Formats: sequence, C-alpha cells, structure tokens
Amino acid sequence: MIRGVRGATTVTTNEKSEILNNTAVLVKDMIDKNNIIPENVASVFVSVTAELNAAFPAKSIRELEGWNYVPVMCMQEIDVPGSLDNCIRVMITVNTTTKQSEIQHIYHHEAKKLRPDLMNE
Repeated sequence: MIRGVRGATTVTTNEKSEILNNTAVLVKDMIDKNNIIPENVASVFVSVTAELNAAFPAKSIRELEGWNYVPVMCMQEIDVPGSLDNCIRVMITVNTTTKQSEIQHIYHHEAKKLRPDLMNE
C-alpha cells in the first residue's frame, strides 16, 4: 500500500540556509517518526508559499544519505488569501504496511496551526 506522510514547517526569512535547514529537520523527523527508508519511497512533493524563492527545499532532501535516487519535486503552493506565509509543505509517498490512522504527520513551528487535529503532542 502506498501511503502519504504529510509534514510542514515555516521559516522566518526567505534565506537559502533557513529554507534548507528547516526542510531537512522536518523531513528527518518525518522519516524517524514513520520508520521510512528511501528504498520504500515512491516520491516526495515539496511546495512553498509564493514568497519563498531563495532555494529549492528538495536539495536538502536529496542530500540525505540514501535519498539521492528518490524522485523529489518542488512546486509553488496555491496563493490563497489569508493562508500561512513562509510555509514549506512536504508529502512523502511511501510503500508501507502501516495503517493510515497510524501514520504520524509532522508539523513544526507556525505550521502546527495547519492541522491541530493531527498533532501528537
């Protein structure tokens, strides 16, 4: 079964180092909490809000050990008025036997506001 693992984080500035760092921290947390190994990943989609253009967040994922062959794509998030700014969203599609209700979706920083119903804290 292919399952989607959601995650999101925010940055305070449109700076390459912060975009790459926050994305790496988020994805590592998603990997750890869901026991994801790269060989089981079908793809990773990363979206950013319109004001974030200093770096491709996918770069930090490709630099993780064993992740260089995983297909990763960046795109711009829909610019909905009043939505969360400075946000990076990640969707990892992974082959797993984990039940959908047991997937741990991860939200960091201001992105915790996006899905309070999925917070495990």
